[in-house]
Amino acid sequence: MNIDSFLASGDHQRNQYKKLIINKINNHQDQRTNDRTELKDSHLRSYALQLAQEENYTEAIALLNQLIFRHPYNAIDYNNRGLIYFQSGEMQKAFCDYNTALKLNPYLASAYNNRANYYAACGELALAVADYDEAINLNPSHVRAWINRGITLRDLGQYEEAIENFEVALLFGQLEGHIWAERGRTYHLWGDWNCAIADYRRALTQLPPVNNSKDVTGYRLRLQLENWLNDLLSPERPNW
Repeated sequence: MNIDSFLASGDHQRNQYKKLIINKINNHQDQRTNDRTELKDSHLRSYALQLAQEENYTEAIALLNQLIFRHPYNAIDYNNRGLIYFQSGEMQKAFCDYNTALKLNPYLASAYNNRANYYAACGELALAVADYDEAINLNPSHVRAWINRGITLRDLGQYEEAIENFEVALLFGQLEGHIWAERGRTYHLWGDWNCAIADYRRALTQLPPVNNSKDVTGYRLRLQLENWLNDLLSPERPNW
């Protein structure tokens, strides 16, 4: 999910902006809004995604509901709302939104990636791989789809194929910390502990510290990675 930062002027301006959005949503169906004062769709989308990143899912979904009311055939809004439903644990609503997005735009790679995440979370790993395949076919530089497919292949016990996916993902120069962490975990489970430790240590140089609230996914992965590394370095580690 890409988030444009348009709230860069401090908390006071942000709070004023938030109140303006909420007031306009409440009044939208009761009165006509002048085109020059109506908030732009792009601002609503950006703020919805910002709220989602802060785990304020209820307000984020409310904004996306408004966007969908305005533009009922916009696949991206359904896809984004589906992602927020998924993050908030409303899995079936997420799945329905992904399907709607793909009906409206069958070439939306991010919707295939998101639906694949749903399938993976439900244990439908073959269906997940098929959707990751489609996302990558439509957008070969979709880094998250490469990472997610690698994780799913690892869950299927296909370690060599998983490593190949992570190595391709590294070529794009994005999310290296996440990729090294997941590749290290794959080596770990595969039994190559030296490569696992090397990748874990590389990942730790890239992932945010545990007190960084701006990258929730990153610091959660860091905590998990530290546990994996401690497991390998522990003198009490069993001989597998």
